Amino acid sequence: MRLSGKTALITGAARGLGRAGALRLAQEGADLVLVDVAADIADVPYPLGTADQLEATAKLCREFGAAVLTAEADVRRQQDIDSAVSAGLDRFGRIDVLVNNAGIAAPSGKAIHEITEDEWRVMLDIDLSGAWRMIKAVVPTMARHRSGSIINVSSTAGLVGYRYFAGYVAAKHGLIGLTKAAALDYAALQIRVNALCPGQVREEPVLEGRMLSEVARSLGVAPEDQEAEFLASQPMNALVDPEDVSAAVLYLASDDSRQVTGSAITVDGGFSTR
Repeated sequence: MRLSGKTALITGAARGLGRAGALRLAQEGADLVLVDVAADIADVPYPLGTADQLEATAKLCREFGAAVLTAEADVRRQQDIDSAVSAGLDRFGRIDVLVNNAGIAAPSGKAIHEITEDEWRVMLDIDLSGAWRMIKAVVPTMARHRSGSIINVSSTAGLVGYRYFAGYVAAKHGLIGLTKAAALDYAALQIRVNALCPGQVREEPVLEGRMLSEVARSLGVAPEDQEAEFLASQPMNALVDPEDVSAAVLYLASDDSRQVTGSAITVDGGFSTR
């Protein structure tokens, strides 16, 4: 129970890695503020998490004994974020951990010169600026307690390039830059800021994630063919399991990593070392 007495706020919590992280933190005693847009976004060409999926995550976490508050918020809107954070503080009194997990994989699948202004804008607004807005909202309460851990979920796309994913790559590289700057800004306040860089993550039905499928769709290939291509490029010859990523989230959220800040930690089976 490494997080007993602590409260964690997780964005993009309706499904996928957000749900996996929420379950792991709940198992370790954290109370949770689970945030998701819980609606589709016009410029995003695939269905996003729903209110029902967000509540399903909450239900699973409550089965581990966690107290859970859910909030529907769009990380493109500071007012939504501030309301979610305020509700979390009203319920729990503090926020000790922020997991900036909300993100989109598409619109993608185009060369740079084919990307429209709207496609570029929505990608950076969610995957990069959303984390910046969340940090703005949460740091004041962490500063009052002179403690906190902020975990920005980047990607191997924050470390290397991927063809036809320029917006995603730019946003995820930017997220690592934001992490390093924030780590220096808040080190004196004992607020740690780290980036987590997963590789290609296996989709598990219980988590309802679809990132791998969306990458395949963006490239116009079958998911099984895309998985085979990923496997061929993996030094450890396996996709990353969601549990591997959530274990890293737990490490960064807990006092086990009390001297770790400004780092970009990979969970990618060696992919980015090539």
